[in-house]
Amino acid sequence: MHKIKPEAPITWTNGSARVLEAVPGQVKSADWPGRQEMSAEMSQTRRPGLRTSPQSSGIVDMENATPSRTALGVARMRALHQFSPQAGLFRDAYAIAILGEAAPAAQELEQEDERRLRMRLFVAARARFAEDWLAAAVRRGVRQLVVLGAGLDTFSLRNPYPDLSVFEVDHPATQAWKRKCIADSGLAEPAATRFVPVDFERQNLSAELAEAGLQSTAPAFFIWLGVVPYLTKEAIFNTLSWIAGIPGSEVVFDYSEPTENRDAAGQAAQAFHAARVASVGEPWISFFVPAELAKSLTELGFDEIEDLKSGDIAARFSGAPKAMTSNSGGHIIRARRSA
Repeated sequence: MHKIKPEAPITWTNGSARVLEAVPGQVKSADWPGRQEMSAEMSQTRRPGLRTSPQSSGIVDMENATPSRTALGVARMRALHQFSPQAGLFRDAYAIAILGEAAPAAQELEQEDERRLRMRLFVAARARFAEDWLAAAVRRGVRQLVVLGAGLDTFSLRNPYPDLSVFEVDHPATQAWKRKCIADSGLAEPAATRFVPVDFERQNLSAELAEAGLQSTAPAFFIWLGVVPYLTKEAIFNTLSWIAGIPGSEVVFDYSEPTENRDAAGQAAQAFHAARVASVGEPWISFFVPAELAKSLTELGFDEIEDLKSGDIAARFSGAPKAMTSNSGGHIIRARRSA
Protein backbone atom coordinates (compact mmCIF):
# COMPACT_ATOMS: atom_id res chain seq x y z
CA MET A 1 0.00 0.00 0.00
CA HIS A 2 1.25 3.45 -0.86
CA LYS A 3 -0.21 7.17 -1.12
CA ILE A 4 -0.24 12.15 -2.63
CA LYS A 5 -1.57 17.50 -3.79
CA PRO A 6 -3.16 21.12 -7.45
CA GLU A 7 -4.05 24.32 -9.50
CA ALA A 8 -2.28 25.03 -12.83
CA PRO A 9 -3.52 24.90 -16.44
CA ILE A 10 -4.28 21.25 -17.16
CA THR A 11 -5.30 19.28 -20.26
CA TRP A 12 -7.56 16.29 -19.90
CA THR A 13 -8.72 13.44 -22.13
CA ASN A 14 -10.59 10.16 -21.91
CA GLY A 15 -12.69 8.60 -19.18
CA SER A 16 -13.61 5.39 -17.45
CA ALA A 17 -16.55 3.00 -17.49
CA ARG A 18 -18.98 1.05 -15.31
CA VAL A 19 -18.02 -2.58 -14.71
CA LEU A 20 -19.58 -5.63 -13.09
CA GLU A 21 -18.19 -9.01 -12.09
CA ALA A 22 -15.07 -10.43 -13.72
CA VAL A 23 -15.30 -13.89 -15.18
CA PRO A 24 -12.45 -16.02 -13.75
CA GLY A 25 -9.98 -17.31 -16.26
CA GLN A 26 -11.14 -15.12 -19.13
CA VAL A 27 -8.56 -12.39 -18.75
CA LYS A 28 -5.13 -13.23 -20.08
CA SER A 29 -2.45 -12.98 -17.45
CA ALA A 30 0.64 -11.98 -19.35
CA ASP A 31 1.88 -8.82 -21.08
CA TRP A 32 -0.57 -6.21 -19.88
CA PRO A 33 0.15 -2.85 -21.50
CA GLY A 34 1.52 0.29 -19.97
CA ARG A 35 -0.70 3.37 -20.10
CA GLN A 36 1.43 4.97 -22.79
CA GLU A 37 1.17 1.85 -24.96
CA MET A 38 -2.58 2.02 -24.76
CA SER A 39 -2.76 5.73 -25.48
CA ALA A 40 -0.63 5.32 -28.57
CA GLU A 41 -3.15 2.97 -30.09
CA MET A 42 -5.94 5.45 -29.55
CA SER A 43 -4.16 8.54 -30.88
CA GLN A 44 -4.69 8.46 -34.62
CA THR A 45 -4.37 12.19 -35.21
CA ARG A 46 -2.97 15.13 -33.36
CA ARG A 47 -5.32 16.55 -30.75
CA PRO A 48 -5.07 20.33 -31.07
CA GLY A 49 -4.63 22.62 -28.11
CA LEU A 50 -7.97 24.32 -27.67
CA ARG A 51 -8.29 28.09 -27.48
CA THR A 52 -11.98 28.42 -26.67
CA SER A 53 -13.51 31.29 -24.77
CA PRO A 54 -15.42 30.38 -21.59
CA GLN A 55 -19.12 29.99 -22.34
CA SER A 56 -21.74 30.13 -19.62
CA SER A 57 -23.79 27.56 -21.50
CA GLY A 58 -20.90 25.14 -21.81
CA ILE A 59 -21.45 24.88 -25.57
CA VAL A 60 -18.77 26.07 -27.97
CA ASP A 61 -18.54 26.64 -31.69
CA MET A 62 -17.61 23.16 -32.95
CA GLU A 63 -16.27 24.71 -36.15
CA ASN A 64 -13.47 26.33 -34.16
CA ALA A 65 -12.70 23.63 -31.59
CA THR A 66 -12.21 19.91 -32.10
CA PRO A 67 -13.33 17.25 -29.60
CA SER A 68 -10.75 14.79 -28.34
CA ARG A 69 -9.89 11.99 -30.76
CA THR A 70 -8.35 10.12 -27.84
CA ALA A 71 -11.71 10.07 -26.07
CA LEU A 72 -13.27 8.51 -29.16
CA GLY A 73 -10.57 5.84 -29.26
CA VAL A 74 -11.17 4.84 -25.65
CA ALA A 75 -14.93 4.81 -26.13
CA ARG A 76 -14.62 2.49 -29.13
CA MET A 77 -12.48 0.09 -27.08
CA ARG A 78 -15.07 0.02 -24.32
CA ALA A 79 -17.81 -0.62 -26.87
CA LEU A 80 -15.88 -3.39 -28.63
CA HIS A 81 -15.24 -4.99 -25.26
CA GLN A 82 -18.98 -5.62 -24.88
CA PHE A 83 -18.79 -8.17 -27.71
CA SER A 84 -15.71 -9.93 -26.37
CA PRO A 85 -15.32 -13.21 -24.45
CA GLN A 86 -13.98 -11.12 -21.55
CA ALA A 87 -17.03 -8.83 -21.43
CA GLY A 88 -17.79 -9.89 -17.85
CA LEU A 89 -14.81 -7.86 -16.69
CA PHE A 90 -16.59 -4.65 -17.60
CA ARG A 91 -20.26 -4.29 -18.54
CA ASP A 92 -21.45 -1.01 -20.03
CA ALA A 93 -25.01 -0.91 -21.33
CA TYR A 94 -24.45 2.47 -23.04
CA ALA A 95 -20.96 2.03 -24.50
CA ILE A 96 -22.27 1.14 -27.95
CA ALA A 97 -25.34 3.39 -27.98
CA ILE A 98 -23.48 6.62 -27.18
CA LEU A 99 -21.22 6.16 -30.22
CA GLY A 100 -24.01 5.94 -32.76
CA GLU A 101 -22.60 5.28 -36.23
CA ALA A 102 -19.06 5.42 -34.84
CA ALA A 103 -19.63 2.29 -32.76
CA PRO A 104 -17.51 -0.74 -33.67
CA ALA A 105 -19.03 -3.95 -35.01
CA ALA A 106 -18.48 -7.28 -33.29
CA GLN A 107 -16.53 -8.44 -36.35
CA GLU A 108 -13.70 -6.06 -35.40
CA LEU A 109 -12.69 -8.54 -32.73
CA GLU A 110 -11.55 -10.83 -35.55
CA GLN A 111 -8.91 -8.26 -36.53
CA GLU A 112 -7.73 -7.74 -32.96
CA ASP A 113 -4.09 -8.75 -32.49
CA GLU A 114 -2.43 -9.45 -29.15
CA ARG A 115 -1.34 -5.83 -28.68
CA ARG A 116 -4.83 -4.46 -29.22
CA LEU A 117 -6.29 -7.15 -26.98
CA ARG A 118 -3.97 -6.14 -24.14
CA MET A 119 -4.88 -2.50 -24.56
CA ARG A 120 -8.59 -3.23 -24.53
CA LEU A 121 -8.24 -5.32 -21.37
CA PHE A 122 -6.30 -2.54 -19.68
CA VAL A 123 -9.07 -0.06 -20.51
CA ALA A 124 -11.61 -2.45 -19.04
CA ALA A 125 -9.50 -3.21 -15.96
CA ARG A 126 -8.80 0.41 -15.04
CA ALA A 127 -12.52 1.14 -15.31
CA ARG A 128 -13.34 -1.88 -13.19
CA PHE A 129 -10.95 -0.84 -10.44
CA ALA A 130 -12.08 2.79 -10.49
CA GLU A 131 -15.74 1.95 -10.10
CA ASP A 132 -15.16 -0.80 -7.55
CA TRP A 133 -13.21 1.69 -5.44
CA LEU A 134 -15.96 4.25 -5.98
CA ALA A 135 -18.50 1.74 -4.65
CA ALA A 136 -16.42 1.34 -1.50
CA ALA A 137 -16.27 5.13 -1.10
CA VAL A 138 -20.04 5.43 -1.45
CA ARG A 139 -20.45 2.81 1.28
CA ARG A 140 -18.31 5.05 3.49
CA GLY A 141 -20.66 7.95 2.84
CA VAL A 142 -19.01 9.82 -0.06
CA ARG A 143 -21.68 11.55 -2.12
CA GLN A 144 -19.65 13.49 -4.72
CA LEU A 145 -17.91 12.10 -7.81
CA VAL A 146 -15.71 14.16 -10.13
CA VAL A 147 -14.72 12.61 -13.46
CA LEU A 148 -11.72 14.52 -14.81
CA GLY A 149 -11.38 14.27 -18.57
CA ALA A 150 -14.68 12.39 -18.83
CA GLY A 151 -14.68 11.98 -22.61
CA LEU A 152 -17.50 9.61 -23.58
CA ASP A 153 -17.55 7.92 -20.17
CA THR A 154 -21.06 6.64 -19.46
CA PHE A 155 -21.01 6.22 -15.68
CA SER A 156 -23.41 9.13 -15.24
CA LEU A 157 -25.94 7.29 -17.41
CA ARG A 158 -25.48 4.09 -15.38
CA ASN A 159 -25.10 5.68 -11.95
CA PRO A 160 -26.70 3.22 -9.48
CA TYR A 161 -26.42 5.60 -6.50
CA PRO A 162 -29.48 7.89 -6.25
CA ASP A 163 -27.78 10.35 -3.88
CA LEU A 164 -24.40 10.54 -5.65
CA SER A 165 -23.77 13.86 -7.40
CA VAL A 166 -21.61 13.51 -10.51
CA PHE A 167 -19.47 16.32 -11.94
CA GLU A 168 -18.04 15.71 -15.41
CA VAL A 169 -15.08 17.91 -16.33
CA ASP A 170 -13.72 18.22 -19.85
CA HIS A 171 -12.73 20.67 -22.56
CA PRO A 172 -15.75 22.63 -23.81
CA ALA A 173 -15.53 21.14 -27.31
CA THR A 174 -15.27 17.55 -26.13
CA GLN A 175 -18.06 18.02 -23.62
CA ALA A 176 -20.35 19.66 -26.18
CA TRP A 177 -19.67 16.72 -28.51
CA LYS A 178 -20.51 14.25 -25.77
CA ARG A 179 -23.79 15.97 -24.95
CA LYS A 180 -24.69 15.89 -28.63
CA CYS A 181 -23.87 12.16 -28.72
CA ILE A 182 -26.20 11.60 -25.77
CA ALA A 183 -28.99 13.54 -27.46
CA ASP A 184 -28.45 11.87 -30.83
CA SER A 185 -28.68 8.47 -29.12
CA GLY A 186 -32.13 9.36 -27.80
CA LEU A 187 -30.89 9.37 -24.20
CA ALA A 188 -31.65 11.91 -21.52
CA GLU A 189 -28.90 13.72 -19.66
CA PRO A 190 -28.82 12.42 -16.08
CA ALA A 191 -30.41 14.78 -13.59
CA ALA A 192 -27.72 14.07 -10.99
CA THR A 193 -24.89 15.03 -13.36
CA ARG A 194 -23.44 18.50 -13.74
CA PHE A 195 -21.36 19.13 -16.84
CA VAL A 196 -18.42 21.41 -16.12
CA PRO A 197 -16.75 22.67 -19.32
CA VAL A 198 -13.29 24.00 -18.55
CA ASP A 199 -10.79 25.69 -20.84
CA PHE A 200 -7.74 24.93 -18.75
CA GLU A 201 -5.71 27.69 -20.36
CA ARG A 202 -8.20 30.32 -19.21
CA GLN A 203 -10.18 28.92 -16.29
CA ASN A 204 -9.45 27.61 -12.81
CA LEU A 205 -10.53 24.01 -12.16
CA SER A 206 -11.37 24.36 -8.47
CA ALA A 207 -13.27 27.61 -9.06
CA GLU A 208 -15.33 26.13 -11.89
CA LEU A 209 -16.19 23.05 -9.84
CA ALA A 210 -17.18 25.21 -6.89
CA GLU A 211 -19.44 27.26 -9.13
CA ALA A 212 -20.98 24.02 -10.40
CA GLY A 213 -21.82 23.01 -6.84
CA LEU A 214 -18.93 20.85 -5.62
CA GLN A 215 -18.69 21.15 -1.84
CA SER A 216 -15.07 21.54 -0.83
CA THR A 217 -15.91 20.81 2.80
CA ALA A 218 -17.31 17.35 1.95
CA PRO A 219 -15.29 14.38 0.67
CA ALA A 220 -15.28 13.62 -3.03
CA PHE A 221 -14.09 10.74 -5.21
CA PHE A 222 -12.06 11.65 -8.31
CA ILE A 223 -11.68 9.43 -11.39
CA TRP A 224 -8.75 10.61 -13.53
CA LEU A 225 -7.97 8.03 -16.18
CA GLY A 226 -5.91 8.23 -19.35
CA VAL A 227 -4.60 11.71 -18.63
CA VAL A 228 -1.49 11.77 -16.44
CA PRO A 229 1.10 10.67 -19.08
CA TYR A 230 0.34 13.74 -21.19
CA LEU A 231 0.70 16.28 -18.38
CA THR A 232 3.71 17.97 -16.85
CA LYS A 233 4.56 16.85 -13.34
CA GLU A 234 3.82 20.36 -12.13
CA ALA A 235 0.26 20.15 -13.45
CA ILE A 236 -0.16 16.62 -12.07
CA PHE A 237 0.96 17.52 -8.56
CA ASN A 238 -1.00 20.78 -8.58
CA THR A 239 -4.13 18.74 -9.18
CA LEU A 240 -3.24 16.09 -6.62
CA SER A 241 -2.41 18.78 -4.06
CA TRP A 242 -5.83 20.32 -4.46
CA ILE A 243 -7.55 16.94 -4.10
CA ALA A 244 -5.47 16.14 -1.01
CA GLY A 245 -6.66 19.41 0.50
CA ILE A 246 -10.20 18.02 0.71
CA PRO A 247 -10.40 15.77 3.81
CA GLY A 248 -11.77 12.32 3.09
CA SER A 249 -11.27 12.64 -0.65
CA GLU A 250 -9.83 9.98 -2.92
CA VAL A 251 -8.40 9.82 -6.45
CA VAL A 252 -7.83 6.99 -8.92
CA PHE A 253 -5.47 7.49 -11.84
CA ASP A 254 -3.16 5.51 -14.08
CA TYR A 255 0.49 6.14 -14.84
CA SER A 256 3.53 4.48 -16.39
CA GLU A 257 7.03 3.70 -15.22
CA PRO A 258 10.12 4.93 -17.07
CA THR A 259 11.73 2.73 -19.70
CA GLU A 260 14.44 1.33 -17.46
CA ASN A 261 11.85 -0.08 -15.04
CA ARG A 262 10.05 -2.12 -17.69
CA ASP A 263 10.64 -5.68 -18.76
CA ALA A 264 12.07 -6.34 -22.22
CA ALA A 265 8.68 -6.53 -23.90
CA GLY A 266 7.57 -3.35 -22.16
CA GLN A 267 10.69 -1.48 -23.26
CA ALA A 268 10.22 -2.53 -26.86
CA ALA A 269 6.56 -1.53 -26.80
CA GLN A 270 7.37 1.84 -25.27
CA ALA A 271 10.03 2.62 -27.89
CA PHE A 272 7.61 1.81 -30.70
CA HIS A 273 4.65 3.72 -29.30
CA ALA A 274 6.68 6.69 -28.05
CA ALA A 275 7.81 7.34 -31.59
CA ARG A 276 4.26 6.99 -32.84
CA VAL A 277 2.60 9.40 -30.43
CA ALA A 278 5.42 11.91 -30.82
CA SER A 279 4.93 11.85 -34.57
CA VAL A 280 1.30 12.94 -34.19
CA GLY A 281 2.08 15.68 -31.68
CA GLU A 282 1.00 13.92 -28.48
CA PRO A 283 4.26 13.03 -26.72
CA TRP A 284 4.30 11.35 -23.33
CA ILE A 285 5.63 13.79 -20.79
CA SER A 286 5.55 12.22 -17.35
CA PHE A 287 6.66 8.86 -15.96
CA PHE A 288 6.97 7.80 -12.33
CA VAL A 289 9.02 5.44 -10.22
CA PRO A 290 6.44 3.82 -7.90
CA ALA A 291 8.34 4.35 -4.63
CA GLU A 292 9.04 7.99 -5.46
CA LEU A 293 5.42 8.62 -6.41
CA ALA A 294 4.27 7.01 -3.16
CA LYS A 295 6.59 9.28 -1.19
CA SER A 296 5.27 12.37 -2.99
CA LEU A 297 1.67 11.35 -2.39
CA THR A 298 2.33 10.83 1.29
CA GLU A 299 3.96 14.25 1.55
CA LEU A 300 0.86 15.79 0.00
CA GLY A 301 -1.29 14.31 2.75
CA PHE A 302 -2.63 11.06 1.33
CA ASP A 303 -2.40 8.36 3.99
CA GLU A 304 -3.93 5.39 2.18
CA ILE A 305 -2.42 4.29 -1.13
CA GLU A 306 -2.93 1.22 -3.28
CA ASP A 307 -0.72 0.91 -6.35
CA LEU A 308 -1.24 -1.98 -8.77
CA LYS A 309 1.27 -2.70 -11.52
CA SER A 310 0.33 -4.50 -14.70
CA GLY A 311 1.27 -7.94 -13.37
CA ASP A 312 -0.83 -7.43 -10.24
CA ILE A 313 -3.82 -6.37 -12.33
CA ALA A 314 -3.60 -9.43 -14.54
CA ALA A 315 -3.10 -11.74 -11.56
CA ARG A 316 -6.09 -10.33 -9.72
CA PHE A 317 -8.52 -10.84 -12.58
CA SER A 318 -7.14 -14.05 -14.07
CA GLY A 319 -6.17 -15.89 -10.90
CA ALA A 320 -2.69 -16.55 -12.29
CA PRO A 321 0.24 -16.39 -9.83
CA LYS A 322 2.08 -13.06 -9.93
CA ALA A 323 5.28 -14.87 -10.91
CA MET A 324 3.59 -15.82 -14.19
CA THR A 325 2.75 -12.23 -15.11
CA SER A 326 5.04 -9.56 -16.54
CA ASN A 327 5.52 -5.87 -15.81
CA SER A 328 4.96 -3.77 -18.90
CA GLY A 329 5.11 -0.55 -16.89
CA GLY A 330 1.44 0.40 -16.54
CA HIS A 331 -0.08 1.11 -13.13
CA ILE A 332 -3.47 1.92 -11.62
CA ILE A 333 -3.23 3.76 -8.32
CA ARG A 334 -5.69 4.83 -5.63
CA ALA A 335 -4.78 7.54 -3.12
CA ARG A 336 -7.01 8.65 -0.26
CA ARG A 337 -6.79 11.21 2.50
CA SER A 338 -8.73 9.47 5.25
CA ALA A 339 -9.14 12.53 7.47
